[in-house]
Amino acid sequence: MIVVFDVTADAYGRFMGRYSQQLAVKFADLAGVHAPSTALDVGSGPGALTAVLVERLGAAAVAAVEPSPPFVAAARERFPAVDVRQASAEQLPFGDAAFDVVLAQLVVHFMTDPVLGLTEMARVARPGGTVAACVWDYAGQRSPLDPFWAAVHDVTPGVRDETALPGARAGSLAELFAAAGMPDAESGELDVEAPHASFEDWWQPYTLAVGPAGLHVASLSRQDRERLRERCRELLPEAPFTIRAVAHAARAVAPHRS
Repeated sequence: MIVVFDVTADAYGRFMGRYSQQLAVKFADLAGVHAPSTALDVGSGPGALTAVLVERLGAAAVAAVEPSPPFVAAARERFPAVDVRQASAEQLPFGDAAFDVVLAQLVVHFMTDPVLGLTEMARVARPGGTVAACVWDYAGQRSPLDPFWAAVHDVTPGVRDETALPGARAGSLAELFAAAGMPDAESGELDVEAPHASFEDWWQPYTLAVGPAGLHVASLSRQDRERLRERCRELLPEAPFTIRAVAHAARAVAPHRS
């Protein structure tokens, strides 16, 4: 099964954009993205990381894959000179050793088979090139969604959150890289901060049915949704406030093939 976000690019941007745009810059720095080189953005979404790659490398040197049709359409419109294809990480539509840098930002935990996805990323990277990924620290309760999930557990105990997703705890990404044939992956952390002018500015994106959090809100009765909303308000600081988030990251040298 391929995880596909059946929401608009605008909805995703309102939900995660203020975090992912900042994260993209730091992630590209960690991966050592600089011209001249070619890069593939795996699971590009509407294009937060793609934008940084285009700025640094030029559109002709960048490609992107994304399984969600609305995001593919948005990325193609935003980056008409970028090779944007609808595909999953587990079946990348490129030949071996096609890119200098292959990146997956906030994607590994949504892959149907993370080891296969990372193996494919290594396949399309040139030997000696870079393969890198990052995932929010859900298990360490340092993701941007932590206040939300804390409120969920208070209101509806037993609900499955995102803490057990692949890559969401310290060391997990390195283990996945090793299983994908990259045992020498280096681990690190990337942090971002996003301001929120009001509680409604923070809450409204959760009502757009984006990701596991948004789908949980959409599944609630009106009464339980209101209970959750008020519990979130109680847990958050008085507005305006800033949410700090940390992502686990891993970077590896693409292996040579016999």
